[in-house]
Amino acid sequence: MESHLVTGPLVTGPLVVGADGSGPGLTAVDWAADEAARHGLPLRIVHASLWERYEGVVPSPTANRPSGQVLAENIVASATERARLRAPGVEITADVLAEDAAGALLRAGWEAAVLVVGSRGRGDFRDLLLGSVALVVAARAQCPVVVVRGDRQGLEARHGRVLLGVGEHDVDSAAVRFAFHEAAVRGAELDVVQAWRRPALEPVAHPLLSGEPRVHAEQRASELLDKALAPVVDEYPGVRLLRSTVEGSAHQVLTERSAAADLLVVGARRRDAVVGLELGRVAHRALHHASCPVAVIPHRRVGTTVGEA
Repeated sequence: MESHLVTGPLVTGPLVVGADGSGPGLTAVDWAADEAARHGLPLRIVHASLWERYEGVVPSPTANRPSGQVLAENIVASATERARLRAPGVEITADVLAEDAAGALLRAGWEAAVLVVGSRGRGDFRDLLLGSVALVVAARAQCPVVVVRGDRQGLEARHGRVLLGVGEHDVDSAAVRFAFHEAAVRGAELDVVQAWRRPALEPVAHPLLSGEPRVHAEQRASELLDKALAPVVDEYPGVRLLRSTVEGSAHQVLTERSAAADLLVVGARRRDAVVGLELGRVAHRALHHASCPVAVIPHRRVGTTVGEA
């Protein structure tokens, strides 16, 4: 795997991945091992199991082990061996946590650089686009979360492109910095997009006024893009930057462009809402429909650090 020199990690702590033995879970372990190798981070594999609650107390050494315990240990051992074979230079630890999956991952996220989860788990219905655990973790984690999904080209980083969606709250945001750092580490180009919409009540009766609202909206989008990138762009002179303003809904524009990206990065403002809608429409749509892994980066309040947002 090709590596690229950048100045230090953006955040500290291990990269944590949830392992549940499912196909999407194993894909997440593969992606997490590759990402840990890229960034020089330790990898922590976490499996959540409540087998003790349903199979009684911990057995004596002479008794047969409960089937739930055996399953949990096998899942962790298999995921660990898979990660070691894929990324032999990465320091790997593994844990079986006696919690529900979402709770275990959210707790692990307090000390994680990044949380990685599969798009669906063992208990999710096959026709669901996104599993409940992935949605809850992406909506509530206080650290960056990557939901591993998409086609093979995106999963294997064949495009050489990181896609960043910029919104009104992304001026010098954690999402912008995350995307730049990710592009630098990967040696990828960074495709930054600001979607805009023309005013709903655009005046068309007077020929001299018909084009002004549209031009104003596009100009405002370009100015916002400049403001979002300005605090960070000089820190990553080696990153090839593609910037564009596109008319249309942000969630649709980013979903379509994700087909040519290895990673889609979006910011998320925490909101009091139904799980998933806490993320906002753009992140929610990306998690369900993107053609590549999606990184959801929580906006940090001024004066806070990772884990305190």
